[in-house]
Amino acid sequence: MGTRVFGGVALALALSACGGRIVPPSTYSAPVRGVDREARASTVRPAPARVASTGSAVRSGRSFDGGIVAAVPMLPQPVVSVPETMTAAAAGVVPGPDIDALGITEAQAAAARSAFAASCSSLLRRPDVSGLTRNADWQPACDAARSGSGSARDFFRRYLEAVQVGDGRLFATGYYEPEIRASRERRAGFGVPIYARPSDLIDVDLGQFSASLKGKKIRGRVRGTALVPYDDRAAIEQGSLGERASVLAWGADPVEVFFLQIQGSGRLRLPDGSFMRVGYDSQNGRDYTGIGALMKARGLLGPGQTSMQGIVTWLHAHPDEGQAIMRENRSFVFFRELDGPPLGALGYPVSGGVSVAADPKFVPLGAPVFLSADRADAAGLWVAQDTGGAIKGANRVDTFWGAGAAAERTAGGMSAHGTAFLLLPVGTSARLGAAGTGQDAVAQP
Repeated sequence: MGTRVFGGVALALALSACGGRIVPPSTYSAPVRGVDREARASTVRPAPARVASTGSAVRSGRSFDGGIVAAVPMLPQPVVSVPETMTAAAAGVVPGPDIDALGITEAQAAAARSAFAASCSSLLRRPDVSGLTRNADWQPACDAARSGSGSARDFFRRYLEAVQVGDGRLFATGYYEPEIRASRERRAGFGVPIYARPSDLIDVDLGQFSASLKGKKIRGRVRGTALVPYDDRAAIEQGSLGERASVLAWGADPVEVFFLQIQGSGRLRLPDGSFMRVGYDSQNGRDYTGIGALMKARGLLGPGQTSMQGIVTWLHAHPDEGQAIMRENRSFVFFRELDGPPLGALGYPVSGGVSVAADPKFVPLGAPVFLSADRADAAGLWVAQDTGGAIKGANRVDTFWGAGAAAERTAGGMSAHGTAFLLLPVGTSARLGAAGTGQDAVAQP
C-alpha cells in the first residue's frame, strides 16, 4: 500500500495494491487497452460458482470468507481498436450505462462516498495525468460528498456519470494487509531484517531533465560521479547495506517477510502479543519478477498449488531452492513504521472492500470505479486510492480486502473479469467528445 504489491491470480502467481505497491503482473490474456493492442467485445465467461459459506464477515455488502459466487457482468461497448496507448484520453472514452442501471446498493454507495470524500483533496489539487478531468470538474461532487447529507445513491446519480475507457475489459486481482511474526530486537528465532529506507537511495524524476521523459522515474545510488543501480535483493539479503539502512524489526520467517514486501504493508505481531504496523516507504528501483509464474513454468507447482497459500507451502518445504527463487525477484521494499491504518498512494487510509489500486494514467486517483465482474465479491462500487507496480493499463485494478485470514483467502484467490466503468463528474464525457479524445494530452488544472 502506498506501493503495495499484488492480487488474486497475480497474488497467486506472485507470484502473478499503494503509492507504488509492487504487484505481480497479471496472467490474464484477454486484450486490455494500453496493455494489449487489439480490442475484443466478446462475452466474458463467468467463473464456476461456489456457494459462499454461511456466517462470513461482510463489509460494504461484499463477502470476506473467500467463497466464490459467480455473477454475469455487463458487456463492454464495442470500440475501434487503437494502438497501445499511454493515457485514458489517448485510449478514448465512451458513455457508460446510467448510474441507476448499475445496481449500486445504498451500503456500497455510502462506503464509497466516504472514501471519495477523503480523497477529494487529491482530485482538487493534483494534475490528472489520465487526461480526462480538470481539478475544477470535481468541485461540485467533492463539496456534496463532504457534506455527507442525503442518500449516498442519490449523490452518485446527481454528480457522477459512468464512462468506459478504451475497450472496458476488466481484470481485477486482490491484495490484503498481512500479519507476520516479528520482534523489534534481534533475538533467537527472529533474524530476518525488515529495513527502513537506506540513506543513500536516490529518486530521480527524469521528466525534470527532458520533456520526452515526463512521468518516468528511476532509483539508484551515487558511486563516484555516476548514478548506478541500487543493490538487488540477493545483495541486500547477504548484508550489503551495512550501516546505510536501519532495521525497523526482525522477522521470524524469510517467506513471511518476502510476502510482506509483496503486499507493501502489514502488521507485525511482536513476542509480547502487541502489534507494530509498517507501510511501504520506498523500493530499490529494480524490476519486479513474479516468482509464481517462474515456479509454474518450471513445473514446481502441482494441481491445487498455484494459490498464494500453495506457493508459501512449497517455499517452506524447499528452503534452499525457495531462497534462490525469491532472489530472482530483484525488487526489494523498504518500510516505515505507521501509527495508524494502512495508507494508499494518496496518503489516505485504504479500506477493505472499498479501495482499489489502479493506474493513474487511466484512472484519476480518488475517482470511483464500478466493476461489473464475473465474481459477486469483486462486483460493485470501489474508489481508486492506491497504485501498484504491476497494476498498469486501462481497466486493470487490484481490490483491497483488509486484514485477517478471510481477507487473505479472498485476496489470494481473486481473479475477476468483466467490464469496468469509471465514474467522472457529470458532463465530462460530453466535453471530451466535443474536444475529441485519442490525443495523449494531460488535462490542465
